[in-house]
Amino acid sequence: MSAASERAGAFFGRRKGKKLRAHHDDLVQNSLPSLRVVPGQAPAELFKELGEGRETWLEIGFGGGEHLAAQAHAHQDVNFIGCEPFVNGMAKLLALVEQDRLDNIRVWDEDVTDLLPTLPDACFDRVYILYPDPWPKRRQRKRRLVSDEMLKELARVMKPGAELRFASDIDNYIGWVLARILRSQDFHWIAERPDDWRKPYEGWPGTRYEAKAIREGRVPSYLRMERV
Repeated sequence: MSAASERAGAFFGRRKGKKLRAHHDDLVQNSLPSLRVVPGQAPAELFKELGEGRETWLEIGFGGGEHLAAQAHAHQDVNFIGCEPFVNGMAKLLALVEQDRLDNIRVWDEDVTDLLPTLPDACFDRVYILYPDPWPKRRQRKRRLVSDEMLKELARVMKPGAELRFASDIDNYIGWVLARILRSQDFHWIAERPDDWRKPYEGWPGTRYEAKAIREGRVPSYLRMERV
């Protein structure tokens, strides 16, 4: 299967769930515009008021934002860009940004595949893809976020030595990702022993999706890949 033919349709499902609470709606209307990434603008420019020489980490599909907010709080010397098209999830993150007064987060609330091609080469030091929609049915798998094409685009925007982290509780998605990593000329899988993919990442705060998976008896895997 060619990289060009591997994706068909959006990698995410619905854009909005239940009606937002009044405060969350206010955050989406009034806080989101000031934090939204400008396509084509170098990430460093988005954070220039915080100083130069800072790393920039990207999280694609941050869900409720708990991992992104925890990382931004723990690493206040790092710039974070979070992408999430689900409005309710974006509202939850904005509430955490307000609550914890996080000034090192910017966001993108549309399809990440529209944003990445506009960004400069080698602008990210780390990328997270955590519990993405698994699209488990065979006919749906072309909608999975991780594809040969996506890995090529991520390789372009990641610095040499930058780390790509992928977590999922769906075994066949883990296998799907590893198959594409192993045939990629741009990444290599860092793992040397089973604990390297069975144990969460250092400083891992967990996510609501992970907690649900464990409650339901599924075992998460935590992959780490390096941009060569």
